[in-house]
Amino acid sequence: MWTVEALSGDLAAGRTTSRALVETALARIADPAGEGARAFMKVYAESARADADHADRLRKSGIVRSRVDGLPVSVKDLFDVAGDVTRAGSKLLADAPAARADAPVVARLRAAGAVIVGRTNMVEFAFGTTGLNPHYGTPRNPWDRRAGRVPGGSSAGAAVAQADGMCAMALGSDTRGSIRLPAALCGLVGFKPTQQRVPRDGVFPLSFALDSIGPLANSVACCVAYDSILAAEPPQPLAPLGAMGLRFLVPRGSLIEDLDDEVARAFEASLGKLSAAGAVISQLPVPAFERQAEYFRNGGFAGAEAYAIHRRWMDRISEYDPRVGKRIQMAKDVSAADYIELGRLRQSYMKEVAAAVAPFDAFLIPTAPCVAPTIQEVDASDEDYFRWTLRILRNVGVVNFLDGCAVSLPCQAAGTPPVGLSVCGPALSDRHILAVARTVESVLARGN
Repeated sequence: MWTVEALSGDLAAGRTTSRALVETALARIADPAGEGARAFMKVYAESARADADHADRLRKSGIVRSRVDGLPVSVKDLFDVAGDVTRAGSKLLADAPAARADAPVVARLRAAGAVIVGRTNMVEFAFGTTGLNPHYGTPRNPWDRRAGRVPGGSSAGAAVAQADGMCAMALGSDTRGSIRLPAALCGLVGFKPTQQRVPRDGVFPLSFALDSIGPLANSVACCVAYDSILAAEPPQPLAPLGAMGLRFLVPRGSLIEDLDDEVARAFEASLGKLSAAGAVISQLPVPAFERQAEYFRNGGFAGAEAYAIHRRWMDRISEYDPRVGKRIQMAKDVSAADYIELGRLRQSYMKEVAAAVAPFDAFLIPTAPCVAPTIQEVDASDEDYFRWTLRILRNVGVVNFLDGCAVSLPCQAAGTPPVGLSVCGPALSDRHILAVARTVESVLARGN
């Protein structure tokens, strides 16, 4: 369980070096008994060692570029890395020109001294929730690995790399839960920021309207450290918050119904711990959350925009993952009028939800209504694949359509399957939501 706090403290005290941390990460990636070969699309072993040595030399000279200086990180395969091809999990782009420059978020990580050990596997073109990739393999969830469970997607390799200690932070993207869902299913912390705070230049898009960039890590504090770098904001401490008096909205309705037994138990236990710690929890209906079918009809923004992005390659559709290709083609008949009306619907939704959540510090939902199914269950047929896709992503889209921010926290009891609790808020409430999530994390840790 690498954390920024522990590793930066060890580096400062001379108990370890960046080179030692990178060698540990590379060894875990290369372990033939592990998931590194499926979690990573490419490993930058030589450059990572060189960057780690440089960080160690600077530290000996008294230069520390940030709290994450010298720590190994991974980046999802849709981020441009100078001199490398951005495949976005697809064979279609294997012969594309190499990127001429790092994506701004990658450049910001490098400037802060983060050591990039490799680029992680993903659902092709980020258009999937289970984590399956027929081209490059599907990394297995660290929970119940013998059964071969899905890691969640689309940041599948990112979650497995983080959970298996192959990096101290895995950089992902979130269009409809692609950070939070794999974090929840793999027992990690995942943060989806307000979209506009982190630049998306140099990132292969799924949806211009919904894509957000954020970290998967082992604690809220880790997410805070990396978020300030990604957003180019001063690394200021979060406002201290106690649980006493925090106000939480639990939206009564479909988002907390039809849960797997493990999810229901973990969610109710989490609410009980928060209530016992002095938080005020109100269960109220939020009608806007019950209209998701309208927001994502024919794929919603992601479907329409993905088709616009990919239509130049429709003569090569046979080279796509067939299920990804099918999802892209579903939106080919979405009209300009439909798209404009969806934008107007989103504006009304944002206003309605903002009013509903205004009296509260955050709203709480299970990140996913289920625990991770097996790869075999999901991959058995197209019917099974799409049924599981819809089930897994059922809850998370209410935050993306809101252009909100959310932290998924592991909330399961020790020895039980990973379950995520999402702490959510409207656009640009990021710092407050992170502070609230840190408090929730502390409360949940008691007794586990």
